[in-house]
Amino acid sequence: MGIYLANGTRVTKAAFPTTTVADPEKVITQDLYSTRPYTPVGDVRPEGSIKTIAYKAGAVVRQSEIDKLFPPATIDTVSPSGGTTAGGTAVTITGTNLDGVSAVNFGATPGTNLVIVSATKLTVNAPANAAGAKDVVLVDDAGNITKTGGFLYA
Repeated sequence: MGIYLANGTRVTKAAFPTTTVADPEKVITQDLYSTRPYTPVGDVRPEGSIKTIAYKAGAVVRQSEIDKLFPPATIDTVSPSGGTTAGGTAVTITGTNLDGVSAVNFGATPGTNLVIVSATKLTVNAPANAAGAKDVVLVDDAGNITKTGGFLYA
């Protein structure tokens, strides 16, 4: 058996016509589940969530499909937008996809007591810092997100 081009030229293993794929396939090694809240019934919002299988172990997916599962966070508001240099100000950040945030930095200094309230809201305590405007940086699954000069120390 041989492999040939349309024009009849035999293809060798070394000359096999391929190109590198920028979106490689990955094999899922453990069952993965997704969750969603229960559907409200009237004014009643049942607690908890429904867990369903998203990917079975052994499934093959492209990296781009995995990337879609982790959309980058956004920052809409930082409130309050400033505090004292002593730190300790309770700060609420609103935006989108905040449930993948693992830390919040004020300049190069990490905040404390990070609480992910929902996918659109988190709270954190501002650390002590030198006077001036500091970038608010969300450390996120999809990469760091920065609100330039988002918090003013006075």
